[in-house]
Amino acid sequence: MLVAPKMLPNVVTLLYDTILENADELEELDRILGDGDHVVNLLRGLEVLKTKSGDLVAVDWPQAFQFIGMSLMSSVGGASGSLYGTLFLKMGGALKESELTTNRMADIFSQGVDAMKARGKSDVGEKTMLDVLVPVAQCLVQLSAEGVERRVLLATVSKVAIDGVEATREMVATKGRAAYLGSRTVGHVDAGAKSSQLMLCALTGFLAGDD
Repeated sequence: MLVAPKMLPNVVTLLYDTILENADELEELDRILGDGDHVVNLLRGLEVLKTKSGDLVAVDWPQAFQFIGMSLMSSVGGASGSLYGTLFLKMGGALKESELTTNRMADIFSQGVDAMKARGKSDVGEKTMLDVLVPVAQCLVQLSAEGVERRVLLATVSKVAIDGVEATREMVATKGRAAYLGSRTVGHVDAGAKSSQLMLCALTGFLAGDD
């Protein structure tokens, strides 16, 4: 069993603090390749979730994911809001039971990432957050199916996320504003991929400590 919905307010606060602590690095990355508003948009959405997070303790997992998805979609500007909103809305719609096991989490997360790919008309190799989220989803599905012990699974997911960020460094961006820079994007990691990795690593650390 993964972290209970009643602990989601703590998770939201953790993710907000993680982005805030790394805001300077993320802002610099986004100034180089993007519009420079990624951190502001992301923090706005997480802050909205923080103020509403008390509502999450009285609902089941499907409702919690739907609530998070709608909040992010309405409060986070730019492509990130639409994509993260799509992720959680799909996860909420795909989960029919209130209990959330590791295997079910892997399955619905994979479905959510597939929905993001469809929404953004993007995939791995285009220097976006999907270069982190897709390999993480694949890792989760594989390791949960193999019955890997949870701490090992979480540590592996964290490493896969970090590797995904680093992979974007040598990619040429083909999506968003960065696409206009062409080969000049090589040598820099993608801000959206980096923020995704930071949040995933914070979450895996939280879950590892919840054993």
